[in-house]
Amino acid sequence: MKVAYADPPYLGMAKFYDHPEGAAYDTIAGHQALIDRLSAEFPDGWAYSLSSTTLRDILPLCPADARVGAWVKPFASFKANVNPAYAWEPVIFRRGRKKDKPAPTIRDWCSVNIALKRGLVGAKPEGFAWWLFELMGMSEEDEFVDIFPGTGGMTRAWENWKRAQMPLFSRS
Repeated sequence: MKVAYADPPYLGMAKFYDHPEGAAYDTIAGHQALIDRLSAEFPDGWAYSLSSTTLRDILPLCPADARVGAWVKPFASFKANVNPAYAWEPVIFRRGRKKDKPAPTIRDWCSVNIALKRGLVGAKPEGFAWWLFELMGMSEEDEFVDIFPGTGGMTRAWENWKRAQMPLFSRS
C-alpha cells in the first residue's frame, strides 16, 4: 500500500510559510489541484491537514468517501484576543487498509501536544504521525510519501514507527 500525507500551507495563510509555491495555496484552485493529485496518484489512501476555519471550503473539494478526523491539542499556542482558542485541527483522510475484526479500533481523533521548536510553522509532532499511520491501517512494508516534507519530521516518524512494529526476536 502507498499512502500520502499532505500538510500544505493553509488556505489564506501562505504569508506564514516559507514555501516557494505558498501563494498557490492561498487559492481554492491550489487546494483542488492538490486533492486531485492525491486522489489520482495515491488510490490506496491519503490524508490532508488543514485549519478548522477552512474545513467548510476544502471538504467539498474531496471525493465523497473522504472522512474527517481531528487532532486535538491539549497544549496549544494561545493568542491574545483569540477566544475560543484554536486547539484542534481537522485531518481529511481517504481510504487506507481495511481493519480486520480482531484489530483494535482506531479513533478518528487523537490528542497530542503541538510540536515546539521544530524550525517550521505547523510542524507536526511524532504522536500525531503515529496516529495517522494507525488511522490509515499502515504496516511496515507500506510506502509513506510526505508531500510537504518541511522539517522531515513525518518521514522520521514513519521510520521510527516501522521500527516499533518489527518483532524484537525471531518468531521461528
